Amino acid sequence: MSAEQTLAQIAKEVAVCTKCALHESRKKAVAGDGPADAEIMFIGEGPGFHENEQGKPFVGASGKFLDQLLAQAELTREDVFICNVVKCRPPSNRDPQQDELEACDSYLQAQIEAINPSIIVTLGRISMSKFFGNVKISAVHGQMQKVGERFVIPMFHPAAALHQPPLKPSILADFAKLPNQLNEARHALGRKAVKKKESNSQKLEKPKQMSLF
Repeated sequence: MSAEQTLAQIAKEVAVCTKCALHESRKKAVAGDGPADAEIMFIGEGPGFHENEQGKPFVGASGKFLDQLLAQAELTREDVFICNVVKCRPPSNRDPQQDELEACDSYLQAQIEAINPSIIVTLGRISMSKFFGNVKISAVHGQMQKVGERFVIPMFHPAAALHQPPLKPSILADFAKLPNQLNEARHALGRKAVKKKESNSQKLEKPKQMSLF
């Protein structure tokens, strides 16, 4: 099965999953979004209100800020894969509980293995703990570390900047380092850059050559 097929199968399973109590209040599960050959994979904490309504990750206010952060790093959503540690919205946007994290971990692990990214960026304390345990995010944010077969960079969740404006400069600075960190990860892993696919808007913007006849 190809990576695309594997991700599609995971999305189907997630949509009808009943492994934990979160399915009882979900409208739409949020498996994740992005190309199967993404070099960078972002892992957030859990879907919020808007994500639960639309079935897509990071579509609320923090998603808009994430788009700005990606643009600063010369990236777009089409370049990266975005998901969460849990695929259904925790009630009132509370932190995911341990049994919920464990129930969803097989899906997340299968996504990581299918995509095989050079870099995983964890967004927030909950997703960071999957790779780094109980370290303080304030002590390690923005620092790329080798974990297994790839590199992981813990970062503050974009929502943190909305609730705690003093954190915004740190988040901007961390994202600004991403292009250089990706090149460093590629070199260390012996990987070549993934050729970016043209979006429909880019294709439309190309000037047409005028015919001489």
